[in-house]
Amino acid sequence: MLQNLAITSLVLEPQFEEAFEDLFVLNQKTFFLMLFTTFFIYVAVILYTRIFGKRSFSKMSSFDFAMTVAVGSIIATTILSERVSFLEGAVALLIVYILQLMAAYLRRFNWFRSLTDNEPTLVMDGETLLFDNMKAVRVTEGDIRSKLREANVIKLSEIKAVIFESTGDMVVLHKDNDDTIDDWLLTDVQR
Repeated sequence: MLQNLAITSLVLEPQFEEAFEDLFVLNQKTFFLMLFTTFFIYVAVILYTRIFGKRSFSKMSSFDFAMTVAVGSIIATTILSERVSFLEGAVALLIVYILQLMAAYLRRFNWFRSLTDNEPTLVMDGETLLFDNMKAVRVTEGDIRSKLREANVIKLSEIKAVIFESTGDMVVLHKDNDDTIDDWLLTDVQR
């Protein structure tokens, strides 16, 4: 059995060697194609972001997250694939930016927002962990402890609330005094 393995590895060795060498091949045409495509697609992203606004890369909703991932994917494909021209990549980026602009407009309507956005969820009320809410948003005690340390909480008595936002961020509201949190701040928070 061991002898068969040694013979198999000797037979496959030239294939692996060739594949390994291909990792370090860069011809002049490919180099200049990548150079110019990278420059122009970079300029296109800057131009589109200036036209469509900073919201293009915010983390306000799941649509914004999808936009960021799609833009990164389109940029990488346009730069690295010889089958996708700069113009095709630029048009694809423009379509994604337009979709994001349309989604931002449609988010003004409750029916659309309820389809696309997650609700912020209260995961800790004062010193009390809300286990059902934590389970619903898949947050662990360790996640909350980590966020509390990051927020410089040294005693649980300092916490007014911990909210898991629709963006995936956790926000710690500190208790500086006995004031209650304004209802407006918790309007859309699932309790």
